[in-house]
Amino acid sequence: MMRCQGVHQFGQKLVRRRLLEPREGSERRMARRLNTMDLVALGVGRSLGAGVYIVAGAVATYTAGPAIIICFLLAGLSSLLSGLCYAELAARVPRSGSVYLYNYVTMGQLCAFITGWNLILSLIVATACVSKAWSVAFDSLIGNHMSQALQGTFSPYLPSFLATFPDFVALSVVLVMVGVLVLGAQVSALVIKAFTAMNLSVPVIMIVSGFIKGDLHNWQLTEQDHRLNTSGSSDIYSLGPLGSGGFVPFGLDGILQGAALCFYAYFGVEAIVTTGKEARNPQRSIPLSMAISIFICFVAYFGVSAALTLMVPYYKIHPYNPLPQAFLQVGWDPARYIMAVVFLCALLYSLLGAMFVMSQLICEMADDGLLFRGLTRIHARTKTPIITIMVFGTLAGILALLFDLLDIVELMLIGVLLAYALGTFSVLVLRYQPDQDFSKEKTEEETEMEPEIKENPLKTEPKAGTSNILKSLWFPPSITPTQKSGQIVYGCAFLLVLLLIILSQILAQWPSQVFSGDPVLTTVAVLLLLLITGVTAIIWRQPQSPSPLMFRVPALPVLPLVSIFVKVYMMTQITSRTWAQFSVWNAVGLAIFFGYGIRHSLEENNEP
Repeated sequence: MMRCQGVHQFGQKLVRRRLLEPREGSERRMARRLNTMDLVALGVGRSLGAGVYIVAGAVATYTAGPAIIICFLLAGLSSLLSGLCYAELAARVPRSGSVYLYNYVTMGQLCAFITGWNLILSLIVATACVSKAWSVAFDSLIGNHMSQALQGTFSPYLPSFLATFPDFVALSVVLVMVGVLVLGAQVSALVIKAFTAMNLSVPVIMIVSGFIKGDLHNWQLTEQDHRLNTSGSSDIYSLGPLGSGGFVPFGLDGILQGAALCFYAYFGVEAIVTTGKEARNPQRSIPLSMAISIFICFVAYFGVSAALTLMVPYYKIHPYNPLPQAFLQVGWDPARYIMAVVFLCALLYSLLGAMFVMSQLICEMADDGLLFRGLTRIHARTKTPIITIMVFGTLAGILALLFDLLDIVELMLIGVLLAYALGTFSVLVLRYQPDQDFSKEKTEEETEMEPEIKENPLKTEPKAGTSNILKSLWFPPSITPTQKSGQIVYGCAFLLVLLLIILSQILAQWPSQVFSGDPVLTTVAVLLLLLITGVTAIIWRQPQSPSPLMFRVPALPVLPLVSIFVKVYMMTQITSRTWAQFSVWNAVGLAIFFGYGIRHSLEENNEP
């Protein structure tokens, strides 16, 4: 009995939610002053950046070829599904914040820690990737002399799982940005507008260039074209593979894997939800501005990737420095140098932004006690978290120094996919739970009334029995959520996630056998679909919370389940090597959580 009680108490700690402290002047901060176009500008400004500079070249060269435009479309639709779920999650919490905060307030500290820890991973790897791209672009601008010298010196002595040479330039760029952040340099509004204009100018220049110098034959390439281009390549980066040629050279698998990699390009759209409470009409503005922002970003990414693959054969696209090198390939040297300068400046801005957001998230988790509190130490003069910036900035620099960009770019993606899958799961289960108050601003009367509100619906429930339990799955005894109906949804949601993981794994490993009618695999896939449909119907029959929200996800529970399935399927496209690296990162994180965070969290210490 004591052991069961101890397990129960431990479980309660894992799902303990953060209660929000009332903040002074919150009503003033929540003034409704943003319209739909303000939110659109915010979302587009935060999204256009590293995605178009880095992802487009790597995906087009090695994964999808000209079909990268389809990859960006699928990634955009997936991002829209996540954004809608994220909008409802933000509507439930009476404060703007990150997906980490929303998961902490709604789902508890274990879910929040996993979300935050993996977002930190994504931001560290994003920092490394951007600095690596900056180094390659700079080296290309000066004739690849640095890379050739370093490769000749270090290549014979480095193991195969590391880059062919240590990238000291990328490390130096990260350390310089660490110094800038440590010194507390303020970025003025004028600088922000200038870099935003640069980010917007890149797609325009590329699209216009694609119309002028594009060749439709580059979407119909054959083995003979590849053989002719292979001879005489002077770049240290060899030509990419041909695949089967044509518009979809790597087949459906390439499109799906490319869509997973392109998902990160829409990551900045979360800024809309973060500031959505300041919208004049959030219920209309948030989903509309998200859809418009994702559409604008898709048009930009579509235009850039189409222009890139029309100007240059996809296997000749430079994977790390695609845009400036494209102008070199078509003989526009002056435009190449102009694009390279814009490219380098925009990458520096993206690098600074990624490191700033990373330091803010780490400090927020350390303030909550889930990470070491020493990370929150602020320098008295510069007012910056020096230890956080130096430790995690140096880690990003080491990744940039030792690893090849393509070996770590998937790590950047997997953390974001998992974090948003957890957020979508939160929306799915919370709609069917009894109403909860996430703030500490309750009155004594409200506290006294809570047991009555929770107990009244349960009085109509029949006594437990097998037939009654089965009957309550389809005919709930209450029209409002109860503790029992909420538990049913929790159980069904976890079962659905397990079934979706199995189905995704089957579709990822044996897609041709499933769709060609293999008797075993097709039968298993059909049975899984039937089980998923049945469990979804049980969730659909449960009562939903009637409390008004500024935004509610439509078509529940189908839309969140589709979003979760897309995220899970995208994660199955990631290589086993990346999963091994991801597992090591999360093992370290869970050791920190169970060894330190669970005992030092604010919610643990605030318990009476």
